[in-house]
Amino acid sequence: MEDNNNASERDRLSKEKKKAKEAEKAAKDAKFKAKEALKAQQAAQKGDSKKEQKESTTKKPAKIEEPAYVNTTPEGEKKDTSGPMRNAYDPVAVESAWYSYWQKKGFFTADNKSTKEKFTIVIPPPNVTGSLHLGHALTNSVQDAITRWHRMNGREALWVPGTDHAGIATQSVVEKKLKKENITKFDLGREKFTEQVWKWKEEYGGKIVNQLKRIGSSLDWSREAFTMDEKLSRAVVEAFIRFFKDGKIYRDLRLVNWCCRLNTVISDIEVDHIELEKQTKVKVPGYDKDVDFGIIVDFAYRLEGSEDEIVVSTTRPETMLGDVAVAVHPNDPRYKKWIGRKLVHPFIPGRRITIIGDDKLVDPEFGTGAVKVTPAHDPNDYQCGKRHGLELITIFTDDGKINENGGQFQGLKRFDARSAVIEALKKEGLYRGLKDNKMSIGICSRSGDIIEPLLKPQWWVDCKDMAKKAVEAVRNGDLELIPSSHNATWYNWLENVQDWCISRQLWWGHRCPAYLVLIDGKPQDDADNNSWVVGRNTEEAMKEARAKYPKVDPSKITLQQDPDVLDTWFSSGLFPFSVFGWPEQTPDMAAFYPTSLLETGSDILFFWVARMVMMGQYLTGQLPFKQVFLHAMVRDAHGRKMSKSLGNVIDPLDMITGIQLQALHEKLKEGNLDPKEIEKATQGQKEDFPSGIPECGTDAMRFALCAYTSQDRDINLDINRVVAYRNFCNKMWNATKFALTNLGPNFKPQAKAPAAGNSVWDKWILSRLNFAINEANDGMKNYDFARTTTAIYNFWLYELCDVYLESLKPLMQKTEGAAEAQAASREVLYTCLDNALRLLHPFMPFVTEELYQRIGRRESEKIDSIVIAPYPQPNPQWSSPQTEQEVTLTNDIIHAIRAVRASYGLTKQKPKVTLNFTSEQKWIPPYLETITFLSHSGDVDVVVNQKAPEGCAVSIVNDSCSIYIGLKGEVDLGAEVEKLEKKKEKLQASIASLEKQMASPNYVKVPEKLKGENADKLAALKQEFKTADETINGFKKLM
Repeated sequence: MEDNNNASERDRLSKEKKKAKEAEKAAKDAKFKAKEALKAQQAAQKGDSKKEQKESTTKKPAKIEEPAYVNTTPEGEKKDTSGPMRNAYDPVAVESAWYSYWQKKGFFTADNKSTKEKFTIVIPPPNVTGSLHLGHALTNSVQDAITRWHRMNGREALWVPGTDHAGIATQSVVEKKLKKENITKFDLGREKFTEQVWKWKEEYGGKIVNQLKRIGSSLDWSREAFTMDEKLSRAVVEAFIRFFKDGKIYRDLRLVNWCCRLNTVISDIEVDHIELEKQTKVKVPGYDKDVDFGIIVDFAYRLEGSEDEIVVSTTRPETMLGDVAVAVHPNDPRYKKWIGRKLVHPFIPGRRITIIGDDKLVDPEFGTGAVKVTPAHDPNDYQCGKRHGLELITIFTDDGKINENGGQFQGLKRFDARSAVIEALKKEGLYRGLKDNKMSIGICSRSGDIIEPLLKPQWWVDCKDMAKKAVEAVRNGDLELIPSSHNATWYNWLENVQDWCISRQLWWGHRCPAYLVLIDGKPQDDADNNSWVVGRNTEEAMKEARAKYPKVDPSKITLQQDPDVLDTWFSSGLFPFSVFGWPEQTPDMAAFYPTSLLETGSDILFFWVARMVMMGQYLTGQLPFKQVFLHAMVRDAHGRKMSKSLGNVIDPLDMITGIQLQALHEKLKEGNLDPKEIEKATQGQKEDFPSGIPECGTDAMRFALCAYTSQDRDINLDINRVVAYRNFCNKMWNATKFALTNLGPNFKPQAKAPAAGNSVWDKWILSRLNFAINEANDGMKNYDFARTTTAIYNFWLYELCDVYLESLKPLMQKTEGAAEAQAASREVLYTCLDNALRLLHPFMPFVTEELYQRIGRRESEKIDSIVIAPYPQPNPQWSSPQTEQEVTLTNDIIHAIRAVRASYGLTKQKPKVTLNFTSEQKWIPPYLETITFLSHSGDVDVVVNQKAPEGCAVSIVNDSCSIYIGLKGEVDLGAEVEKLEKKKEKLQASIASLEKQMASPNYVKVPEKLKGENADKLAALKQEFKTADETINGFKKLM
């Protein structure tokens, strides 16, 4: 009878195993299809028709493909999820309809009358000209995860959207558009041109807004801001006037960073620097030939009335046309006697150059000990000129040509003049040579042009006092920078802050509300701060002017508004409070300012963050936010900076929808790369994306970017990891489908989640769920997104799917005597699904909503959407450390049995298993059924301190547990040894062939990437050979 019972039990388990395999097959079906599709794509690219023909004769008939998804949900309506789930996770189907529904329901709209705790964050406003790039994708994935988490935690969460008018970028785009029509901005005039920019903005400026919606950003669109809107423009005017009247904004003639390409000033932190070690040819916009930099030229000036000469050195020979002095050290015996003498300028008739003594500018040990002085074109020379009262001679026009002060060189472009001056010096016998010179050159980050220092009257902000307060805010803990490693940089920059030049020579932007006073039609000194007044309008400015000049007849006073606009970063610096209506104390201002957090890239710490802090403290008396979280830069999988010329730039939308390799190549041609760079980039794309980029979907991309975000570390984005998270979505999809099958169509969850589990497996999964909830919340509180995503991912994949769902299979397949246990486990299963989806929602909003709508609700919960569902909180009752230890050992036992089965080639056999412990284990009996089922074993016995029976394979789990697996009668040992010996021979031949190839003298020419692949392949072959050898030895011991 006992044998019959065992036989029937084995039959039952065999059937259960068959069902389990079918379920597993369904879960892996999508992954298999993806692989097959990839193989087909590669075969098509290679033209491997023979392989295709062979596969067509050997493959089973293809299954009928599921029709492509068509969205039939009306805009803003709730998607119907009552129908059957699709065969596999489909990003297009999952992501459709939800965003417009969320928006229509007002889930993202914050209430300024709410009494709930507030969480407020403003978006770093992307340029209105922009389209979504990886930096935006990262920033908005992180910010959305944070905002959704706060919203689900019951706070009144407000995330303010907006775009930046991007003065230079937007004006350039519109000017290029007009150029195609043979129209210039000057043909239109300022007012008509500005109308054209507004027209372009309305027509094309919404692209990035739609893309932000595409990636699920839960922004409050009812509060969308644009930095040129009336409300924000009013704040800009108010800020300028207050700063001016307080003496913080002033007018001055100073050397500025001038971009000849854009004809405007740019700030110091908009200048990139290239370090050169020696003579280097650099491509400069507007020049057909590359220009020499990294050189220093020596030439001579002759003393007036003498044959004596003084040799000077310069890295910019063309600037000698603006020389007004030569400086020497006052104690240098070589030149001391000449101080005060005059030198003759060889090209500018009548100009005399004075020899001056200056111990600050001149190092007598460097070069010739004599320094040419061009005060109008060099910062150090400018300071020297101020000390000695030297004339300021500007030699360049705004577009970088030599002006009337350049004599015979007038009209030449500045770097063409460089060559011409050198040739002229040679003709005059004054050229003394050229040599390499280590140097740094400034590049305009906007245009790529070489920066030219020019003297220009501009508006400046005195930042010193404001910077001091910004430093104190971080030092005393009122403002927290995360990670804190940025504190030192913050202190260093702000403690050495320079005044900020805020005027730009553009037409698109906030025009300076400053007016130059004219008396009798004659303008006052443009560079003198006292010649200017400010006003919110012309009438107010005129009132200021009449008060400033009380003795002048009011009828003789007229005003001329400054044509310049303000630096874009000026309006951006006001963004955290201008969006709420400052300077008015609006309800939004009272409810949501100061904001809670600023999240942005560390690369704009000073462009934007420091300026917001300085301006916020000064104008509102409060810090604009309490914390600043600075994420790292996104690099490629190899750690390289993303660059179009390397071909490693990834468009986030390509990750979402997928793109073929050829289409990636075509994109390179849309930019400004030269043919050599395109060739290099194309090769880079072939290496990094040999089969293109597969469709991953929004959720996988968002999760990957957040999972990568580890404080203080750059993000090396590997597209394969994004693909892995797409597979994770598929795993969740199939797991939920399997779970819903087990819950049944009539399942209604109890009003409350179970306080504890009944079975050991229920207790274990609730304990692991509680751990994941703790980790997720702690990670979010500390902006440790890697910790949060890892906890959620591990729970879903390795605990819920790989263990708990597997442990349920034998229970759910019982037909008698298990109703109560099944009902209890269904409650636990629902609780896990419900909580796991809500845990994941901030990172994967679309797939979690889709699945959440399918699993039903507890009677006590009337929740329309997972967006407003409460975020899971820890439940101490679920914690069961003892059960976790037991299940850990149980899983180790199952894995050990499976490993032995694999090593001995056991597939269908179900050998007897004995678990040998060093002491009695009272906890083990409830786990035996699951061990038997999941390890595909026959009988599983438990013994204490017994030796292994003859004919058994032995596996040691730990120091207290060993496993004996009976192999006699289950395996034809002799046949297996023979198979493995043949396998060893083939492996040995492959190893020898590869080693011979790698030992060849010509192997040094092999690309490094291929060398690495060969090394990995050789290591794998050797490991496989070793495993086969060990298995043979194991079999021989049993024979």
